[in-house]
Amino acid sequence: MFLLQVVIVVLLVVAAVVGMVLQAASDALQQGRRESVVAAQSFASAPGVAAALRSRDPSAVLQPRAEAARKRTGMDFVVVLSTKGIRYTYPYPREIGKKFVGAIAPALKGRTVIEQAGGPPLPAGRGTAVQAVVPVTDSRGKVVGLVSAGITVKNAARLWLPQLPIILASGAVALALAITVTTLASRRLRRQTFGLAPVELAQLYEHHDAVLHAVREGVLITDSDGRLLLANDEATRLLGLPADVRGRSVRELGLPEPVVSLLSSPEEVTDAVLRVGNRLLAVNKRPTYPRGDRGGGVVTLRDTTELAEISGRAEVVRERLNLLYEAGVRIGTTLDVRRTAQELADVAAPQFADLVTVDLLDAVLRGWEPTPEGWRHLRRAAIGGEQRMMPVYPLDEVIALSPRTPQMRALQEGRGMLETDLGRAHGWREQDPERARKALEGGLRSLVAVPLRARNVPLGVANFYRTADSPAFGPDDLTFAEELAVRAAVAIDNARRFTREHAMAVALQRSLLPRGQPEQDALEVAWRYLPSEAGVGGDWFDVIPLPGARVALVMGDVVGHGLHAAATMGRLRTAVLNFSTLDLPVDEVLGNLDDLVVRMDNEKDMGDAVDGREGEAVTGATCLYAVYDPVAGTCTTARAGHPEPVVVRPDGTVTCLGVPVSAPLGLGGYPFESAEVSLPEGSQLVLYTDGLVLNHTDDFDIGMERLRRALDGSGKRTPEETCQAVIDALKPSRPSDDVALLTARTRMYPRSRVAEWDVPPDPALVPSVRARCRETLREWGLEEIGFATELIVSELVTNAIRYGSPPIGVRLLHGRCLICEVSDGSGTSPRLRRAAATDEGGRGLFLVAQFAQRWGTRYTNRGKVIWTEQLLHDGESAASGPAPVDFLLDQFDLDQFDDPGL
Repeated sequence: MFLLQVVIVVLLVVAAVVGMVLQAASDALQQGRRESVVAAQSFASAPGVAAALRSRDPSAVLQPRAEAARKRTGMDFVVVLSTKGIRYTYPYPREIGKKFVGAIAPALKGRTVIEQAGGPPLPAGRGTAVQAVVPVTDSRGKVVGLVSAGITVKNAARLWLPQLPIILASGAVALALAITVTTLASRRLRRQTFGLAPVELAQLYEHHDAVLHAVREGVLITDSDGRLLLANDEATRLLGLPADVRGRSVRELGLPEPVVSLLSSPEEVTDAVLRVGNRLLAVNKRPTYPRGDRGGGVVTLRDTTELAEISGRAEVVRERLNLLYEAGVRIGTTLDVRRTAQELADVAAPQFADLVTVDLLDAVLRGWEPTPEGWRHLRRAAIGGEQRMMPVYPLDEVIALSPRTPQMRALQEGRGMLETDLGRAHGWREQDPERARKALEGGLRSLVAVPLRARNVPLGVANFYRTADSPAFGPDDLTFAEELAVRAAVAIDNARRFTREHAMAVALQRSLLPRGQPEQDALEVAWRYLPSEAGVGGDWFDVIPLPGARVALVMGDVVGHGLHAAATMGRLRTAVLNFSTLDLPVDEVLGNLDDLVVRMDNEKDMGDAVDGREGEAVTGATCLYAVYDPVAGTCTTARAGHPEPVVVRPDGTVTCLGVPVSAPLGLGGYPFESAEVSLPEGSQLVLYTDGLVLNHTDDFDIGMERLRRALDGSGKRTPEETCQAVIDALKPSRPSDDVALLTARTRMYPRSRVAEWDVPPDPALVPSVRARCRETLREWGLEEIGFATELIVSELVTNAIRYGSPPIGVRLLHGRCLICEVSDGSGTSPRLRRAAATDEGGRGLFLVAQFAQRWGTRYTNRGKVIWTEQLLHDGESAASGPAPVDFLLDQFDLDQFDDPGL
């Protein structure tokens, strides 16, 4: 013991000296790095350095300054370099003009480089050279040169030598204390061991321990107070004693009352029989000191149970039944395939196996119907147990099974495979020899591979492993594993079918939602859609270009989830698209949509109610319909039970649009109110569904306040950035409802791109209208489409004068396309028809349709507007190519050119 303490003290002293030396060297090195950086940066930032680098002879200017700086700062060298690494200065002039030794590439990019490197001789001699390289930049930030400063780190002994006597003195004191403590402890041990030598004590203890723990009888020793002084291994096993029984009262050990009474009683006992659990024990008791008064006793126990093996099997069966019950409770708590597979792995490990892996077919994970073609490629879906660090395939890895593996045999034969010794399982080892070798070295011992089958269709395979610390699997374990796999396979198949239905609903909904942004000039749009965990819902949105450069924004929500909600959403979206084509006012669009929902409810009541199908009736639907006019800068909005839109002004102010709320869709008979609001250019309209602001814990007002806080400062953001900021701030961790979000930044048509004027109802003024149209197109640089546009305007104006009523107006809009609008006070809409050879009219709209990309009629409060659109590509209309000349000439007589409208 004394020698060991001396060795420990010496090692501590040596360690302290070594640590102090290393710390001193490190401190010296760090000090050199700091001084090098400071010196290099100071010289690089000095006035005139950048200018000197651009001079004709930089060395003549910088060499004296560099040497002066080196001596002043205590550096071993201060070197100025060109951007190619050529030295302009050096302590020894003969080294000037040579290549610099060190890394300069990072410094040329504006960064500071600190390194240890060697190079030419230095005045300081040999040592660890620490050098820093910094860039020299001109007034525009361009790197024009480099400066390197370095220092040679000297021997650090001067830093630690003064502290060496203190360490040595501390070691001497510690050694003296060790000698004193060892002497005192040795004297006390000799008194307590009655002078026995350590070897004699060790032999005595070994003999006592060998006899006590080798016998197949339990031995207990108690004192006069009923405290347990000793219990050998057999007694601990027979009575189920805890590990820390020494010194505890027998009444605290939770033993049966007969055993406690026997151990506490001072009476002798001979061959008494006690029942302890499932065991029958023969008990004998004798006093510890029969001739003294110290009390206590020695108790021996002997197991006389002949049914030990049967009772052990019963215990195993009971544990297996409990495990099957636990599997029925814990497996299949969700409808997620991976989660269900992981639940199987967690139930089986470690109660049944040390390591459990579950491999499923890719088709199962995707929700598809599994087929035998996919058996060769399984994907690792779950790993369970304490042996997760074993070299098994990781999660999500695709495993190509060999035909001879137990897993493939289990899939092909439809029954479990038992491998009691994996070292001899050639089919298992040939799957991946290297991985198998590492697994065996890690302790894997036996395997049970069981197919997961539902409706007689294999879904995958479950692998149960035991290590060398556990008994190998047997036939009974194989039977139990198959029973466990049957229960898990049903839950996995249910989750697979749910995944398939969910994927079908998602595909349906995705196909019904917008897939891209339409071409339009009025709004910059971005959106987000997040489905709920409960399944696909009925949230939807749309961006619909309207005539006159206007754009309609739609946001709706159908109550419920699943295919019925998605299909209903698709019908409503299609209806809104059709209603918008008619260019109806916003309140009339919602009115027509309300009628459609009522009819859908009636159809469901009459048809599907008796079939017991999903969804029954449309129990609720909301919708918001807004039309933005970029020419007037106004937004007209109506909402049917939908949350109010929020507008973010260009200055960042967040307010609600102030749209009156109307009844949800489907109630029937209620009017819808609309509101028109002027929006400055750059405002952002934020449309959303209630899933964004409602959750299980907060009410609607709290959700709206969170939305306002998320939109604060969004005045300068793009719609895409605004959408992302709102989703990051308000997205629920486990959404119970769909979330749809639509953000649109408003644009205004410049006045220079809008031309409008009134036309008196006089056919003689049509040529002047054409002239003014020609002049406007010339100002916009659209002379190439001038003829087609003049023809369109003249025909529409002539029709308005002949068949319409005042006031008559013309408006041209120059955006992504050229829009021509002719308005009048009549509500009569023109109709395109094919004129007969004898007809005097009816060819004007035909010409308009041929020269315009699109045309149509929309009604206003004061009459109607006939509009056309001509697409522009490189200054030419996409529709400017006329139909064949002979075909066009057949549609009208040449006498029509006498018409003043042409």
